[in-house]
Amino acid sequence: MVLSSIKLKNFRSHIETKLNFSEKLNYVVGGNGQGKTSILESIYYLCTTKSIKANMDREVVRFNEKEFEINGSFKDYSNNEVRVFYSLSTNKKNYFLNEKNISNSSDIIGKFPVVVLTPIDHSITQGSPGDRRKFVDSVISQASETYLKNIIDYNKTLRQKTALLTQIKESRDVTLFDELDAWNSKLVATGKEIIENRITFVQKFKSFILNSFNVILNEDETPSVEYFFLGGASQNENIEDTFGSLLRKRKEEEIRRSSSLVGPHRDDFVFKINGVDLKTYGSQGQHKTFQVVLRFAQFFYLKEITGKAPIFLLDDVFGELDVKRSIKISEYLRNVGQVFVTLTDFTDFSFLKKETDDLIIRLNNGKVVYA
Repeated sequence: MVLSSIKLKNFRSHIETKLNFSEKLNYVVGGNGQGKTSILESIYYLCTTKSIKANMDREVVRFNEKEFEINGSFKDYSNNEVRVFYSLSTNKKNYFLNEKNISNSSDIIGKFPVVVLTPIDHSITQGSPGDRRKFVDSVISQASETYLKNIIDYNKTLRQKTALLTQIKESRDVTLFDELDAWNSKLVATGKEIIENRITFVQKFKSFILNSFNVILNEDETPSVEYFFLGGASQNENIEDTFGSLLRKRKEEEIRRSSSLVGPHRDDFVFKINGVDLKTYGSQGQHKTFQVVLRFAQFFYLKEITGKAPIFLLDDVFGELDVKRSIKISEYLRNVGQVFVTLTDFTDFSFLKKETDDLIIRLNNGKVVYA
């Protein structure tokens, strides 16, 4: 799958920008504030309906404008035209696939698989459990529509239960306990599916991490990932029974704190190198390398599971790596499908070799120059 062209209107710093892309490597080159990252962000919108970094769509609209628009053409077994339009006055975003309005973003997730590596990826290995859950859930959701549906259903149930816990805490109405048990039963049923899917994913994903790690480093280190769920439950335990038992044990505590304290929304994933916890003991270089490895592993995992080569977005990555690892990564990109890489100056990265099918896109004061 490739993105052949894109057109931006009033999208961040882009007034009207039209770009054609190579099916291989696309180097987007320009100084700070020239709109390099915005191009990657617009591609991510087309693939997921959402921004990479903005919390609200209104943040993306060019200053003093009232709307933004993105148009993109995808080529696969068939051609697909995508349009994203957002109006500031209505605060409404519309996503059109081949002129058909798609109301649910879940209908798009996975249709145009995408992998994005940015400086904020440090949160995956160094941040909170929620950052790691978000990474894992985003990977599985692009590969499994069922998993995405379960995550959506689980989060809806979680919100309902949390609201009920607050109501019980304030009223101490015992007649609401039966309703709480009903929500817990639903959480267990959906949560069990999520946990089992995560277990299966981690077991398979380990080999993709190891392969990418060996290509990039080729050193005497072994990476691994472990899934820590339901407070440390064993995979040999009956997940449904364990989940239900923990909910019963912590029922009063959940009411007192008006919070759901047990379930896959509290789980964590532990990354290790040679059996040592990366988050606690890893160096900055190890963290950055592991983050890159995770994205390559995601790419090859999605490619195998979905049968589609995801679009690979790399934003300001090489500036944080030493030359040796940068060379390995740039060589590794030759095994990937369509790639978009942002750079401040191509001449500063002599290790990046431009081949015939590659494209350099230079941005300067709103003008686009191909090389």
